Order: sequence, then structure tokens, then C-alpha cells
Amino acid sequence: MAKNELLVVGELNVDLILNGIQGFPQIGKEIVANDLTLTLGSSSAIMAANAAALGVSTAFGGMVGNDQFGDYVMETLEDRNVSTAFVRRSDSHQTGVTVVMNYDEDRANVTYCGAMEAMTILDIPWFEMSNFKHFHLSNFFLQKGLHQDITAIFKKVKGKGLTTSLDLQWDPADVWNFDYKECLPYIDVFMPNEAEILRLTQENDVESALKQVEPYANTIALKMGSKGSLGIKNGERVQTSAFKADVYVDSIGAGDSFNAGFIAKYLQGAELGDCLLNGNLMGAINTTMAGGTEAFKDKKALQKKIEQLQHIKTTS
Repeated sequence: MAKNELLVVGELNVDLILNGIQGFPQIGKEIVANDLTLTLGSSSAIMAANAAALGVSTAFGGMVGNDQFGDYVMETLEDRNVSTAFVRRSDSHQTGVTVVMNYDEDRANVTYCGAMEAMTILDIPWFEMSNFKHFHLSNFFLQKGLHQDITAIFKKVKGKGLTTSLDLQWDPADVWNFDYKECLPYIDVFMPNEAEILRLTQENDVESALKQVEPYANTIALKMGSKGSLGIKNGERVQTSAFKADVYVDSIGAGDSFNAGFIAKYLQGAELGDCLLNGNLMGAINTTMAGGTEAFKDKKALQKKIEQLQHIKTTS
């Protein structure tokens, strides 16, 4: 693939993942977890690392603190072949941390945002932007410094000649202050899941939510979990089914891995259905190991998983 294909701009944090938890936390009481994993967190970083694992030349623009977690994030991104040339180190903000408490196929998260809230439009590498083909932004609501300028950001990126994608993610404040009517025309691929598009539009069913968003969107890639994904472009709809892995650990980052798989194919000029299927495939692979990036670390093992899941799907 060509150099400088993908620039991901977004939040950076580590995930502290607890598994095998005995009961639910209560004030004044202590419970025990049987397993702990420290891994690269943040939707944006997971997407970037896994896109790089799929062969996409990837760079990251973001902010971390001058601390041990910041060192870990930088080293892990570089180990995954993601350029950190545009990641700033802050002396006044600590690196973000998410504590993830896993309960079977569900989880509870507690996030300290830290440096991820401090990044602004001025921290985006505008002078280098035209060297890239595609711009992706994830987890908008956690990045308070970008809120007021989000439409201006995508408009400016489009002016540089790039294609663009956005995954809003969940709004912890449940306010959903994102003007999709104003911003989506500058976004080539909008990548929500069902819960997010329902809350964004304040609709009670997904079909009504899609009807609200569709007039303003170029392409919608709707993530539907075990039901697969739905693509909408120019009024045409493409429904694709999910892949089912034989091992399930957790679903942390599965949507971000979908994004990585989708954009990897999108950059190759693939049809919408092929982009969706590759997203589904990477989302399924994601669930076979703890966290969002562990299943993509070993290229040989990754390729084997890809072949296994593709074989299962074609023979089922």
C-alpha cells in the first residue's frame, strides 16, 4: 500500500481490564478480580493499531501526558507500526485511563479523561494533512476540546483532498450535542452503532433514526453486533451478516476493529458490501482475545484467524 494512507486523530488512553470479578462493587466493600490485563485503550488508538496490522500505513494525532502510561501508549503504537510523529506530550495533563470491569458479554467502564480532553483543532497536524489519503476521528464526545470545531475540522480536511470517516461513540453525559445535519455532509463514512444512532436522533427505532440521518450522510456503516452491519449509500442498502468466532473473551474494541477492517477495504476502492464484510470479520477476530488490539499483534496468527473465520462462513 502507498505511504501515508491513514491519519487517525483522537483520544489516547490505557485500558486496565478486570476479568473474573466476584460480584459487583459496592461502596465500603471490596471485591476480587481473578485476572488483570493492561493494554492499549481508546477507540481511536485501537482503530489505528488494527488498521496498521492490516497493512494500512497509519499515523496518529493526539495527546498524552509525560508519564508512564503515556510512555506505554507511545511505545505500543510504535510497536504496532503506527507513527506517533503527531502525538503531543503534555506536562500539564496526565494520560487517560479506563478501568474496564468485564461481566461475561457485558462490562462497566470508569474513565479518567486526562489529556484526551485537552486536544483542540490547533493540535491537528494541518501542515501534513495533504500527505494523507484518509482522515478518521473516533470518540468525539470524550474530546471536549474538539466539540465546538468539529464541523470546521471535517470541512477543512475535505478541503485538503482527503476522504473522511467518523465514529461518534457513546456520550457519557447523554447530551448528544452533535449537529449531524451540519457536519455529516463533510464526512464520507459515518460509522455509528444502533444504540448511538438512536440516542443521537432521539428516535425509538433504528429505521426511524436512519431516516433522520440519511438525507445528510454520504455513506452510513451501521454496526449491529451479532446481526452484522448495514451500509447505506445513495439510497441503496447493503446488509451483511456477522462472523462468529469459536472463542469469545470480550468485546472491547470490536466496533473499532470493524472500523479498521472497513477503512482498510475502503482505501482499496472496494465495494460497500466488501467493506462491511471485512469490518464484520475484524470485529469478530477482536473478540477472541482481551482488549481491542491483542488479537492483531501476531500477523501470522491474525492471518490464520482470518482464514478460519472465512472458511467457517463459506461452509456454514
